[in-house]
Amino acid sequence: MDFTLVGAALPALGWAVHGSVLARRLAGARRDPLTGLHTRAGWTTRAARLLDRHPNALVVLVDLDDFKAINDRHGHAAGDAVLAATARRLNDWCGRYGIAARIGGDEFVAIVSDLDRTTGLHALRIALDRPVHHHSEVLPVSASVGRCYRADLPVPTLTDALSAADRSMYAVKGRSRRNTQH
Repeated sequence: MDFTLVGAALPALGWAVHGSVLARRLAGARRDPLTGLHTRAGWTTRAARLLDRHPNALVVLVDLDDFKAINDRHGHAAGDAVLAATARRLNDWCGRYGIAARIGGDEFVAIVSDLDRTTGLHALRIALDRPVHHHSEVLPVSASVGRCYRADLPVPTLTDALSAADRSMYAVKGRSRRNTQH
């Protein structure tokens, strides 16, 4: 056995293992551990690329209504169940034509390349407003959904799309707790 060769290979093997562990950690940081959705960091670059490439792109911002009440009345495990269900529903709505992310507490965002490739905003609202069954309880859920079409932006940047979707969402919250702006 050539110990010189083995001695030279060991540091390379160590760096390979280190690189693999680091890559997994970075990938994990881009995914929310509770919902499996992208985090803001993991979503932003991909979303900006979709917005640049698709003239019919749509950005939606989702905020769960009265989410704190669910945690206060039913416990954090119930709140986690609502967050996980919301993530699944939003991700299913996007399908293969978009990506969804959890960007904070009870706030989610998604971008789809074209609304016509989804079941539509009304279907999204209905899906998000369905109750969640957790153990023996039925948890009421409602969400406010804001949207921004790429075509509505003078300069199609992700920052501007998110700001417009945020304004749209708060306009919805101002009119009704269970509504989606079309």
